Amino acid sequence: MSLDASPYQGYLYAYPHKTAYRRLDPRPLLSDVWAGERQDSLFGYVHLPFCEMRCGFCNLFTRANPPDEQVTAYLAQLRWQASEVRDSLSPGAVFSRLAIGGGTPTYLTAPELSELFDILGGVFGTAAVPLSVETSPATATPDRLAVLAGHGATRISIGVQSFLDAEARAAGRPQRLGEVQAALSAIREARIPVLNIDLIYGIDGQTPATWQHSLDEALRWRPEELYLYPLYVRPLTGLGRRAHARADWDRQRQELYRQAVGVLTAAGYVRHSMRQFRRAGAPEPDGPDYCCQDDGMVGLGCGARSYTTELHYSFDYAVAVPGVRAVLDDYLSRPRTDFRYAEIGFHLDALEQRRRWLLKALLRAEGMDSAAYVTRFGTAHTADFPRLAELVDRGWLNPARTRLTDEGLAWSDAIGPWLVSSGVREAMRGYVLR
Repeated sequence: MSLDASPYQGYLYAYPHKTAYRRLDPRPLLSDVWAGERQDSLFGYVHLPFCEMRCGFCNLFTRANPPDEQVTAYLAQLRWQASEVRDSLSPGAVFSRLAIGGGTPTYLTAPELSELFDILGGVFGTAAVPLSVETSPATATPDRLAVLAGHGATRISIGVQSFLDAEARAAGRPQRLGEVQAALSAIREARIPVLNIDLIYGIDGQTPATWQHSLDEALRWRPEELYLYPLYVRPLTGLGRRAHARADWDRQRQELYRQAVGVLTAAGYVRHSMRQFRRAGAPEPDGPDYCCQDDGMVGLGCGARSYTTELHYSFDYAVAVPGVRAVLDDYLSRPRTDFRYAEIGFHLDALEQRRRWLLKALLRAEGMDSAAYVTRFGTAHTADFPRLAELVDRGWLNPARTRLTDEGLAWSDAIGPWLVSSGVREAMRGYVLR
């Protein structure tokens, strides 16, 4: 990867990416995988692979408008998986963060959401911990939101993308502004403490004026958080099948991003990463501390990842409709005993563990806690990763090599891929997308 190629090379939200995972042979028992792990501050993630539509930019593992009987079968299988996973953990395992994503979790009806929470209570317990749930304009209805609020949801994230219908359609997301406004109003009326609004920049035909309109409309709702995503055209997605070359696209996206940084900063928002902006003084998660580098993650559902110190694992991964349906059918057909094992994953050696720590810290605005790194690994991150000096030379990293500069944050989607190891990159290249 070259830092000069493009500022938009890839969103490194997890390391390593699922395309680096391979089948584990033999399959390890989850009870063995978790036996030596700290379990006093875990993250629980639940994956619902259903949506009311497949957006043109989306490369997530999801199926649009599944038959009702498949949703029923998925919840039944999720209950079996949850039971087996709970039995694989320590009896004293404690969860400090929970998230339900997808797909669109609120594709489920209100009664189905109630059933989901009944399933999750047996795994994650009933103690009040911060709970984040993803939703969409079409499914953020008062009855569904009442279920979420009643089960302690503290954050809800809604993918608006644009407050202009024509732009939303250009991004492959047909929606009506009235539906968006009704959903936002319902979320506020549900009194869930934190509202996050997702917006996309770099849409075909988007201008500084139309981008300003979406920013202004989002700010009218005083969201506690805003996530700004550069548009990517990825293989096997709707936009990917009809993509055309745009010579000035990088410049357009960077200009719109810098515009947004100025607008949100003036409005009292603090940038926590390239994508995340949080309103100063907004409610903070009230629960046990969780550190994504130190603490594990337990995933439920056919598209969920799980993380331990040395093993990241999941089920198979697909993007195109036939591949997604095949993986989903496979998940639904499995005997209960299959959920006692890790199926597909990646073993992180000592250097990959260091690299993951570095990446998860460096791409955040607060940057690297160098003392914590030394405590964890016994070496300095500057010694383990001398190539960071190149980022300092470019003005993207401060001289202590602990924190990205403002310009460095804007280039996060180049820096992340640039720091991926050669072994992980080779595994990703060898993966056949389906």
